[in-house]
Order: sequence, then structure tokens, then C-alpha cells
Amino acid sequence: MKKNIMIIHGGGPTTVINASLYGILSEGKKSSEINKIYAAKNGTGGLLAENILDLTEVREEELAKLLTSPGSAIGTSRDPLKEEDYERMVAILQKYQIDYVLLNGGNGTMDTCGKLHHKCLELAVPISIIGVPKTMDNDIFITDHSPGYGSAARYMAQSVKEVCCDVKGMPIHVVIIETSGRNAGWVAAASALSDEEGIYTPDFIYLPEVVFDEAKFLQDVKDKLKEKKGIVIVASEGLRDEENQPLVKPNNTTGRSSYFGHVGVYLENLIVQNLGYKTRAEKPGLLARASIAMQSSVDREEAILAGKKAVEAVLAGETGKMVAFRRVVGETYQIETFLVAIEEVMLYEKKLPPHFINAEQNGVTPAFIEWCRPLIGEPLPEMISFN
Repeated sequence: MKKNIMIIHGGGPTTVINASLYGILSEGKKSSEINKIYAAKNGTGGLLAENILDLTEVREEELAKLLTSPGSAIGTSRDPLKEEDYERMVAILQKYQIDYVLLNGGNGTMDTCGKLHHKCLELAVPISIIGVPKTMDNDIFITDHSPGYGSAARYMAQSVKEVCCDVKGMPIHVVIIETSGRNAGWVAAASALSDEEGIYTPDFIYLPEVVFDEAKFLQDVKDKLKEKKGIVIVASEGLRDEENQPLVKPNNTTGRSSYFGHVGVYLENLIVQNLGYKTRAEKPGLLARASIAMQSSVDREEAILAGKKAVEAVLAGETGKMVAFRRVVGETYQIETFLVAIEEVMLYEKKLPPHFINAEQNGVTPAFIEWCRPLIGEPLPEMISFN
């Protein structure tokens, strides 16, 4: 008997979340074992409301557009879920005769994935559950990296390179670029790939893995201003003080979701008030996760692969696992997929390891640049300055 699949997106989208959707749909449509391919409209809340999309007959020319569409084509959410919601989800999945569920998302979604899997086991309902990783923040445990990060890293590297070029042409101020990264500094760190020759690259990178010392920060800036009159600083939104409290109190916190205040503006005011130097803050925000123009080709292909491997996994009888990546040792960059037990990734965050952070704790090491370089795809455009 043919089987039915349900796809659910969770959490903030990325530039390539739809590429994973493409991988799932293309693999599912070509399988003789699959009957219907459904999607929950707008995440788990859509499933609970029985807002179901039937994607079985979507034409290939329409599917191809997923590869160049940011956001979530089926809708996503950050719905807070209670224990009773999982039992109701199982009942709805049974109602629609769903055999396989693929949840595509980050840490919170993998937690949902695990809880839904355990509820199916508890109720003795034979529904296979597989997680498909997705996050621009790259903080999912175990996997070498997650689909969504490579494109965010490329966006950040290119944007910082452009700002550095601008500041070099008119070196009259300090520019602070604030990046996403609640607890992990992967996106901020990627700005170091802006220019490996060191011309159009940030002067400092401040990461949430390191206790933020205001006095040291001001001294860093003061010393650098003795060397040059235009400085570019990259700072993660998740910077914390010595008491492990956010440098800037979140504007709003709902469950796991924290909406931080403007760290860039805080640092801007710190410099102006203490050093009296002209400073401005920039915050790419959603632009960093929605820029198709800066989509990494490597990221896109790996996102497709993750979707396809998830379908292969459920067809092979796997459940309660997440698709993950690991690097193949060799002279050129290659990855292979493997399955990790969902319990190993449920809400475990992967932070930047110490060997990726420089000794001064205001930048990254060559080891990080070497690790990250393949993920952003083709080389960034070259730039020139006679100034």
C-alpha cells in the first residue's frame, strides 16, 4: 500500500528552506511508494487547525521556483505547544492517513520532532518522524553545519566587505554591524570571510561565546583609531556581560523566542559617550536570511540533499532521527549525510568552539576561516581602492 507524507516547517525561515522542500517533493514524487504529499500550512499551528496543503500534483516548473524563493513557501511558525497538543497532532495525522512526517527547522523544531516521535511511540501509532535541519544561526548540535547557514554567511561576508570598502573611501567614523545569533556567534564570525587579504575586513568581531568587557571594547576601539580613522565592527545580537546577562535587555521574550534590543545602537552610544567619535550602527536583520541574491550555491544543493535524504530515511523504515552532515577527509570539500538520534539534538545548542576564537577574543582564527570558506560558495567579487 502506498504511503502519505506530511511536511512541516518550523521557526524562522532561511534562504534555502524551500530548497529542502524541493528536495522532499522531488524525491517523494518520483517514488512509487508515495501516494500523497501534504504540508501543514504555517507550521504546527496549521496542522492543529487542519489547514492542510496537497502538494502532490504541483508541476515541475512550479517546483523549480522554490530554489529561488526565500521564506517558507508553505508557511512556518513558532507556535508554543502543550503536552495535549502532541496527542491531538497524532490524531490529526491518523485522520489524514499520514505515514511519514518530516519536520524542517532549527533547535525548537527538532525538540518538537522528538516530542512528536515519543508521543507516537507512547500511543503505539506507526508514524515515522524525521527531522530536516534548518537554521541560519548554525547552532544545531552534532551536524557539521546546517542548511541556511552558508547563505547567511555569504550575505554577511559580502555585506561587510561592501561596508569596509565604503568606510575605506570615507574614513570618518566607526560603523557597527549587528548580526543575528542569540547564543552562538557563527553568523558574526562569517564576516571574517569578507576579504582574506585583510583589506576589506572588519577590524573587530565580538561574539556571544565571549564575556563582553565594555572597558576592553572601548580600549580596542581607542587603540585602533590611532592607526586609522575609519573602523568596522561586527557584533552579535547575543552579547552578554560578566553575569551572563544580555548586554541589551530583550524587547520581548516569549518561550524560547527572544527579540533583542539593538546591541549595535548600544555600542554606538558607548563609543560616542566615552570616546566622542562619530559612530553609526547598521542591522541587516531579516535581509540576511532572505537574500536570494546572496544565496550560496553550496548551501542550496546541500539543502536539497537534506530533503531527499529525509525521504529516503522514512522509506527505509527510519524514525526518531535527524539528517546531519559530516565532512569527508580529503583535499577538497565534501560532505556526507548520516542520521542522528533526535534525542541528541533536541534543544542542544552548538556554539563556536574556542579554537575558532582569537586570543584577543575580538575576532576569529584562520581555522574558522578554513572551515567556513567552502560553505559560502563561489568567491566574492573583487574590489579595489587607491585610497
